[in-house]
Amino acid sequence: MTRAPDRPIVLVVHGLLMGRPLMWPLAARLRQRGFATANFGYGTWLGTPARAMERLAMVLYGLAPGPVHVVAHSLGALVALEAMNQYQRLPPGRVVCLGAPIAGSSAARALAQRGIGPLSGRGGPLMRGGLQQLPPREVAMIAGAKSMGMGRVVSRFDGLNDGTVAVWETRLPGLREHAVLPVSHTGLIFDPKVASMAADFIETGYFRL
Repeated sequence: MTRAPDRPIVLVVHGLLMGRPLMWPLAARLRQRGFATANFGYGTWLGTPARAMERLAMVLYGLAPGPVHVVAHSLGALVALEAMNQYQRLPPGRVVCLGAPIAGSSAARALAQRGIGPLSGRGGPLMRGGLQQLPPREVAMIAGAKSMGMGRVVSRFDGLNDGTVAVWETRLPGLREHAVLPVSHTGLIFDPKVASMAADFIETGYFRL
């Protein structure tokens, strides 16, 4: 993607077992708010997180000097944030995570305990362990609290959850903003309120609730 003049760029990143087409509605809503968007795709089943991080970092370097903002769902947010932890001198920008288990996924751990960890793909270890820390940039989280998803089949959640990720799993020290909406895990990428809040944070560094 080439940089559009005078338009902030947002890189949109999908989650596990998804692809770029599912992120088109979210990207369209961000474009309606005046952003230029790029849709980053990666292999969530056979591809490794390390390879996805490397490719994502190369895309960010290609869009330098920035800023380049990121809106990422679930595993995609883990990949994006860890890439920002590992790669130096990436262009600046804010990050909005949607339903990302940055503190580790109990559903992914339950799959591993049942001997069916491969269902999480090669990103399973990253999802099970979460992140050690957030990168040194402004990061926000929008978590879901509508318990509807496949995670309920394999795991019991403590407290509010979106059917795949518990709200407590979306918290780490250093988050600039954290909000909980009555939306399911997959619903986070289609909900217009989520897109509006993501755009608000990219513009101002804060949510407008």
